[in-house]
Amino acid sequence: MYKKIAGTVFFITAAMLVLLQASSLNASDLAKEKRWAEQTVDFIMDGHANWLNVSKDLSILSIYTEAAEASNKALLVLHGTGIHPNWEQVIQPIRVEMTSYGWNTLAIQMPILGNEADHSEYGPLYPEVHPRVTAALSYLRDQGNDEIVVIAHSQGAAMAVFNLSVMGDQGVKGLIAIGIGGGETHPDQNALNHIGKVTIPTLDLFGSEDLESVLLNSDERALTAGNDNYSQIEVEGANHFFDDMNEELIFEINKWLNNLK
Repeated sequence: MYKKIAGTVFFITAAMLVLLQASSLNASDLAKEKRWAEQTVDFIMDGHANWLNVSKDLSILSIYTEAAEASNKALLVLHGTGIHPNWEQVIQPIRVEMTSYGWNTLAIQMPILGNEADHSEYGPLYPEVHPRVTAALSYLRDQGNDEIVVIAHSQGAAMAVFNLSVMGDQGVKGLIAIGIGGGETHPDQNALNHIGKVTIPTLDLFGSEDLESVLLNSDERALTAGNDNYSQIEVEGANHFFDDMNEELIFEINKWLNNLK
């Protein structure tokens, strides 16, 4: 069953208005989002499925999972291309396992395209990220979380960097970007255009067997970041989805969070 989340008043900046006007508000495949939700909620074993109110016309699936012990810390978890907030690779391990380390987690549905769409076609959806993240942050704070870190994978990481570069830190304490690339043609989608504007502590985490786009741009990401609180970790043997290496993934995430000031 879905639990309805109370509506929240959102303040839209001039920058957001310009971005929203430049892109269709309905660019995400909402029918696919609905199908994902219908196929997902009955299989959620940890956490609670919620409809998160983004606007009067849009609610999205989110999954809130409470820490094993009472906590005021939360991770906002953003998935990659075309999938959902309970995806078994990277996303589900993070949103479930990190609750054992004192973190509440909220995984949300990101904008997606149809199954036939290529990664490169996602650029026009990026402005849709802002209201979703704003709604998620508001919800997390309503739950009593005053220390929030964004943790995002693949295209979700590029979307997180874009959001933070345009909207500012929004009170977020840190960013963990897993398997982020760079160099895409669309200016919004190209993380190299935006990572230099992210000022909060950032971990750029990827595997030694990651996608070519991730590995080829790692040096340029580090040079472009221009952030004393930016660091990179390459996990030996890990691919883009950390298949069979969830333990190593969680270890690196938790280690970095423990050192976050």
